[in-house]
Amino acid sequence: MENTTVLIAAVVLMCLLGAALGAVIGIFVRIFKVKSDLLADFALELLPGANCGGCGYAGCADFAKALAAGKANPSGCPVSSAEQIAAISSALGVDAGQMERKCAVVLCRCDIGEVRHMNYNGVQDCAAAHLVGGGPQECHYGCLGLGTCARKCPFGAIEIIGMVAVVHRELCVGCGKCVAACPRGVIKLVPADAEYHVYCNSPKKGAVKRQFCKAGCIGCRKCERSAPGKFVINGFLSQVNYDAGEYPDEKVAAAFTCPVGGLLDVESRIAAARAKAEEVKNK
Repeated sequence: MENTTVLIAAVVLMCLLGAALGAVIGIFVRIFKVKSDLLADFALELLPGANCGGCGYAGCADFAKALAAGKANPSGCPVSSAEQIAAISSALGVDAGQMERKCAVVLCRCDIGEVRHMNYNGVQDCAAAHLVGGGPQECHYGCLGLGTCARKCPFGAIEIIGMVAVVHRELCVGCGKCVAACPRGVIKLVPADAEYHVYCNSPKKGAVKRQFCKAGCIGCRKCERSAPGKFVINGFLSQVNYDAGEYPDEKVAAAFTCPVGGLLDVESRIAAARAKAEEVKNK
């Protein structure tokens, strides 16, 4: 009888403790409850959910909050299609805004230039290799080709061909994760409708570059003289003037002969990389 009484008392005590704890938890939930913004939740449902950060916010949830608060425009999402942007704009009753589409490009042709490689047996990561003696290449401005950018790309837009990265622009949304991942600044975000690029990243003198890379820009300025305003010179490096609004095209490329063949359209660059990789493989 005594044991039964103790058992009942224990059960009653446990029930009372459970009820008390439940009440305390309920009070804390009410006090610290995070209020849901229905408009932000709605915007989040309409976003693609890539969480790439290309909009400048931490992810889609933060971007949705900014949309709901009127601090961002739907066009700020680089992943959304024109139809999605229009739908978000209509649903939220806000202006879609305008945003120039960007695309990443790897400004290097180290594979074509047969850059001298040093003996490197370290971690297969570009950032780590860059810290260890500058990596496996003598050119400290070129693509390391270890694939860190490809692994960071959420959309599979980057491919390593041979020992260099190339970007498939039909897959690239311009989120910029590859740009942030590259320790050498070889990858640039450029206007998506710019087809031709100078595939070199080194501002060193031409004579210095050619000691270890035959494909580097020598800074002869032929491109600048042939198409004024469409190129800018940085040290001994010619670069496309992406701020000009009108970019080099097939006619500009045909108007002069680049001594090192550095001015190429995206598809020709990828084709050249494949051809070189196949050549090296068959040796």
